[in-house]
Amino acid sequence: MPDSAWLQGVLRKAVAAIIGFMLAFVLLVALLITGFYLLVNAATLALSPSLGEAGALAVTGLSCLLLLVLFFYRMTRPVASKKSGSDSKGQSSGSPIDAIRDLVRNNPLEAVAAAFTLGVVEQSDPRLKSLLLQGGMVLMKEAEAEQARGEEKTDTPASDRDAPAT
Repeated sequence: MPDSAWLQGVLRKAVAAIIGFMLAFVLLVALLITGFYLLVNAATLALSPSLGEAGALAVTGLSCLLLLVLFFYRMTRPVASKKSGSDSKGQSSGSPIDAIRDLVRNNPLEAVAAAFTLGVVEQSDPRLKSLLLQGGMVLMKEAEAEQARGEEKTDTPASDRDAPAT
């Protein structure tokens, strides 16, 4: 059972991490909003010599509205289902390696974040390091076995075609 000092330390670190994340998020949002504001002002200033101030404001305002409409259209439209392609692939190959590859292909940013997190955690925990190494070895052996099976399947029909028909 963890003692109260250890638990308080963990809670303090968790609260500090949450507050740090929130502050970083607020700062990034403020920078993003300021950046958009400065871009709109720069576009207005760049267009004002050729279109006049009113025309430049109209063009930048219309372009901002079009970008907002496009953004909300993309956010609200239904997602196209890929059932026909992914189901046929998923049913024919049920190996965990293919499932992981599909998962990484469909979610690259999440896969990078998970790999980074595991890499950071792995440095300080020897049990997790050995578990990850064992899992990696198993996956590598399965991949080699699948490649060998795939090569056997492609070699067999080629030899049958070369053989004379009787």
